[in-house]
Amino acid sequence: MQEITSMLNFFIKKTMTWVYLSLIILMSVTLIAKAQAQTVIITDVAFTRGNSNQGVLTLSFSATPPILNIMSNDINSEITLPQTKLAKDQLAQFDVSAFGVPLQLIETYQDNETTRIALTHTQSMLINKQRTDSQWIVTFIPKPAKKTLSNATYSGKPISLDFQDVPVRQVLQIIAQLNDFNLVTTDTVSGNVTINLQDVPWDQALAMILKIRGLDQRIEGNILLIAPQEELAARESAVLQAQQQAQNLAPLVSENVRVNYAKAEQMATLLQSSNGGILSARGSVAVDERTNTLLLRDSADSISMAKILLKELDVPVKQVLIESRMVTVRDNVDEQLGVRWGLTGRQGDAALSGSAIAASNINSGVIPELSDRLNVNLPVANAAGRIGVQIASLMDGTILDLELSALETENRGEIIASPRITVANQQEAYIEQGTEIPYVQSTSSGATSVEFKKAVLSLKVTPHITPDNRIILDLVVTQDTRGETVSTSTGPAVAIDTQEIKTQVLVENGETIVLGGIFQQISTNDVTKVPLLGDIPIVGGLFRNKVSIEQKRELLIFVTPKIVMD
Repeated sequence: MQEITSMLNFFIKKTMTWVYLSLIILMSVTLIAKAQAQTVIITDVAFTRGNSNQGVLTLSFSATPPILNIMSNDINSEITLPQTKLAKDQLAQFDVSAFGVPLQLIETYQDNETTRIALTHTQSMLINKQRTDSQWIVTFIPKPAKKTLSNATYSGKPISLDFQDVPVRQVLQIIAQLNDFNLVTTDTVSGNVTINLQDVPWDQALAMILKIRGLDQRIEGNILLIAPQEELAARESAVLQAQQQAQNLAPLVSENVRVNYAKAEQMATLLQSSNGGILSARGSVAVDERTNTLLLRDSADSISMAKILLKELDVPVKQVLIESRMVTVRDNVDEQLGVRWGLTGRQGDAALSGSAIAASNINSGVIPELSDRLNVNLPVANAAGRIGVQIASLMDGTILDLELSALETENRGEIIASPRITVANQQEAYIEQGTEIPYVQSTSSGATSVEFKKAVLSLKVTPHITPDNRIILDLVVTQDTRGETVSTSTGPAVAIDTQEIKTQVLVENGETIVLGGIFQQISTNDVTKVPLLGDIPIVGGLFRNKVSIEQKRELLIFVTPKIVMD
């Protein structure tokens, strides 16, 4: 009876234990299901360049990262994240080809409650993923390039092989011995082959055997390693991961590096890992602007690579001497022709003259002054030459006064400005010459102040030296001149007439190039005349004043860039 009771107690205890375990498992599954049912937000998608030409994709989440699945082939990879949503600013397409890694394009898109990230690359990749509390870090490692049989070239000495259903290990051993190699194979290399090759390069024969058996080779010195392709790839991936882990565990050291020619702040930006630089994620860089020094802290290997990069970049920048010549040619011609004439006479009690006063004086027997005798008074102001004629008839008292005046002014000039400036490669240089014109400007309080506007001839140029020592010039040339004076509420103001040339040219070192120029021509014809009478052919010339102005102005710009040699 006691044995039965003991057995019942044992059975009851076991049953209760299983019940408790079942409840715990059920509760755990429920909690996991609830956790998985929550949608996690992807807050940031970042890409950086790692060591050994690796691409590092970092995904940041608002909560614990969910499961990450990856499918990949030679040129495409796709990451799927269930129960996640992209932040609005992360739904985009990223061109990462500038990072210098085999990855070219990253595209994120939302598929209901699943986030998908498509990646395009130029070669097959090994993919390593690592999860932290709030991130997934996915590393894309380029697989070693392999020769394909169609493009491979073989240089081994010819051999002949004829075997029927022999172990592949035996054939590999023969090839290794013929070429003084020590052969190492893994346990997974097995199976038989049948081959019949005559005078075939030994490396081509080996490649064919490896291909049909799904094997691959690695040569280190005089050791030939043969193993299945997947096994070698897995081992190499493990080695890379171990190297990366070793780098993450390597002790951090500090070193100060002085920058001689470049700005230390710019070099620091290039070195930082967040910008795809040389330093690792654990590394840091600080800048001492006073001494232009970088304060590096990272592993010894990363600092060594950073110093190599700085040595290549911290070099004197080439300079360009830019000689420019601005020639302004002016040619102005001003022609004027005027006339003054008057008819004075008396016939009985009727008198004729240039004014009523003059006519009254004639009736009184007094000859009026010349200015009162003129019927048409259209002379040339400040005339250079005049011809006057007076015809008088004393019998009937008739006087005819006639004066012709003419003026011709020629204004020709040439202004040459020849500024020079030396500028560093890919830096902007600016030259200007002119005046500042004052004008009155009112403020909101009603007070007035004097402001200035520039009326200058300016040249803005940015040189770019090409690898073959030619020079690309980005040029902006402006010519501002004083224009008309206009009336404003605060007083007269001067308008600024602006002309501008913007161009890009490719010039040989030391070559002079003509940028063309700006040509202005103004033709003006002003006629002052007596209505109707001034329009009569030939005779109408006695009733009008004519002014003809011809103005020509041309700006020519010559530029000669010269590379300043050390």
